[in-house]
Amino acid sequence: MKMHFMRLGRCSCAFWLAVAFDILGLGILLLGVSGNLFFYDFLIYAGAIIIFLSLIWWVVWYTGNIEVPPEQLEDDVGLLKKDSGVVGLVRRLSSRLTNGFRSSFRSNKRANGQSGNPQTQRSPQAGPSHQPVAQPGVYTVSAAIASEVQPNHPAMQISAI
Repeated sequence: MKMHFMRLGRCSCAFWLAVAFDILGLGILLLGVSGNLFFYDFLIYAGAIIIFLSLIWWVVWYTGNIEVPPEQLEDDVGLLKKDSGVVGLVRRLSSRLTNGFRSSFRSNKRANGQSGNPQTQRSPQAGPSHQPVAQPGVYTVSAAIASEVQPNHPAMQISAI
């Protein structure tokens, strides 16, 4: 069983889905071509679309089985090996300087009373700063709720349409 699994790779589910889509699409396509049905054109198009969709499963199966040696992944996924010599010295010096600059900027912001992104900070009075102004002759729902308008006003009458 282990040998059979290794021949298909790690993504055997995607492999079998791709094969199933290919068989189903080919069957529907051939039925549309050779069958004497009045909806043969639908079957031809549907079969071709299903075969095209099987390409998705083939790509998933293929990309899931790509093996990359750990040496090539070192810089991409953070698997940095411990450098020795001049390269290691430069890398350590660079990380210390970067961390030092970051911490000094953070301490300066705290000393000034700032924290976080200044664009996302809100003033103490967040929200609209204007009050609604009542205009004569203009009647709104909020004015009716606040009973500024008498219920017998023409704007408040309900009409059956």
